[in-house]
Amino acid sequence: MTQLTGKVALVTGASKGIGAAIAEALAAAGASVAVNYSSSRSGADAVVGRIAENSGRAVAVQGDVSKTEDVRRIFAETTKALGPIDILVNNAGVYAMAPLAEVTEAEYRRIFDTNVFGLLAASQAAAAQFGPDGGSIINVSSIVSRITPPGSSIYTGTKGAVDAITRVLAKELGPKRVRVNAISPGLVDTEGTQTAGFIGSEFAKGAIAGTPLGRIGEVDDIASVAVFLASNDAKWITGEVVSVSGGA
Repeated sequence: MTQLTGKVALVTGASKGIGAAIAEALAAAGASVAVNYSSSRSGADAVVGRIAENSGRAVAVQGDVSKTEDVRRIFAETTKALGPIDILVNNAGVYAMAPLAEVTEAEYRRIFDTNVFGLLAASQAAAAQFGPDGGSIINVSSIVSRITPPGSSIYTGTKGAVDAITRVLAKELGPKRVRVNAISPGLVDTEGTQTAGFIGSEFAKGAIAGTPLGRIGEVDDIASVAVFLASNDAKWITGEVVSVSGGA
């Protein structure tokens, strides 16, 4: 695939899972990719290595998107290594499930700072860098903003914010030829969902039962949609939250 040849992409939170799959798919489509990570250098290096093995171009860039100075450094290092970006994928995110009685200020700040402020800070930096041809911002949301499961008030709140911000920024940045869309995955088999105990659980069985296509998602299901939204094939699409959830 060559639909992204000559483009530069930055994927936040790309050392594993959905972020890693998106980074590799963008590279396979011809983009040069900055693989951002917060703590797992080995994971980011592995993604860069797989991209290089397939004749792609990528660099690993450390930074915590919840911190303004880190975001500035992420963009500075990406630009130095690859050039100004054309595509931003806001994938970095954290989550924890807890009932209302166990909600704490610290946990609220931790999750909202990464999932919402981090998205805003990276989008702000990208919008300032995009050239006259505009660019594409792709936010990774979640089906939880629609199904609102109990015990997920903070995490679901962040993803509801992501959906709303996506639509706001699409209107705000449209005159600059910047498209802003979101992908809303259902339950996906990743390192994170395995570690959290979702895969193989009663929750997963219920999710599969409620999914017309009868399975949980794979990371490639999400990555292929990101490539489409980043490409010129989606040139007339903005402000959309695309559910990629097997019909759930």
